[in-house]
Amino acid sequence: MQFTIAKEVFLKGLARIQGIVEKRNTIPILSNVLIEAMDGEIHLTATDLEVGMRASYPAKVKTPGKITVAAKKVYEIIKELSEQEVAFTGKENGWIEIRCGKSLFNIVGLSPDEFPHFPAPEEEDFLSLDGDLLAEMIDKTTFSMSLDESKYNLNGIFFRMSEENDTPHLRLVATDGHRLAMIQRQTSPVKIGELVRGVIFPRKGIVELKKLAEDGEGGIRIGFMDNNAVIKKNQTVVIMRLVDGEFPDYNRVIPTNPEHAARIKRETFFHALRRMSILSSEKSRGVKIVLKEGTLELSSSNPEFGDAREEVEIEYNGPEITIGFNVRYLLDILQSMDEEMVELGVRDNLSPGLITPVGDTRHLAVVMPMRL
Repeated sequence: MQFTIAKEVFLKGLARIQGIVEKRNTIPILSNVLIEAMDGEIHLTATDLEVGMRASYPAKVKTPGKITVAAKKVYEIIKELSEQEVAFTGKENGWIEIRCGKSLFNIVGLSPDEFPHFPAPEEEDFLSLDGDLLAEMIDKTTFSMSLDESKYNLNGIFFRMSEENDTPHLRLVATDGHRLAMIQRQTSPVKIGELVRGVIFPRKGIVELKKLAEDGEGGIRIGFMDNNAVIKKNQTVVIMRLVDGEFPDYNRVIPTNPEHAARIKRETFFHALRRMSILSSEKSRGVKIVLKEGTLELSSSNPEFGDAREEVEIEYNGPEITIGFNVRYLLDILQSMDEEMVELGVRDNLSPGLITPVGDTRHLAVVMPMRL
């Protein structure tokens, strides 16, 4: 096996698979990248048996073949080489020679026969999405994914297709039990059984999906094979195992018609909350919110350091309501929104708060109250 390739092209490909290779070294071959050279291009494949990626890059192939090598080590080597062509040679004894300018590296490889099989997905039904749109939808929900490994069905984002007024929409929902984020956007009319029922994309897969969506131009195509999601973009294919579990009935949590709603400038609200967070309790991270006519009063206290209070002008005409929230949850929600104004809807001091950007009815967040 022998090929030459531009350093920046090789480096980009190796950088892309670093988040996928197995870090725990439970199975040594999973920390390797499979490099295959053929027909004027190389294929780089990495997997941890849950998320896998295969991508193709142009190269001058002298002798076709394949080898696996430690993904992190070869990435570190290529990263430090001069900006010239890299000559890569796989030897009979499993060693690999890398030459660039006056630099020469000899590193140990592993037999490609041990590397897990990467399935070739069939060209079945795929949902086509704009990469920027998908990246935005993930951005506005990902912060609500659960970090608790025991709640495996919440360790990801729920994808579901629905129809409103005969118009297809893709909906993304994430929750950790304390807060929830949901967004939906119009899509092309493709009926895919898995998406109609709803599927949960795993946390690690979501990270790779967002990177792929943001990487250069071109649309994203999403399809399904067995219990896996298949993602395609240009010359890259990502296959991820879907989370096997039922996503909770999130519609029961979303307040349908909060009786009292206040409109607040998002930036003003965000920075006031950041100031309150400095003196919020390190354990509860609580902030008290008092809704009054025309005014939002924020306060926090910490027995070790003191307390803080601030008033913000708002559009509100309802009764006085006092409610507590985790300030970190509110900050995450506001940071995910772009609109100038947001609406905070509440029913009483024990009910969830509903936050929606004014002007975007298809994006919302719910945060559970707390006793302070």
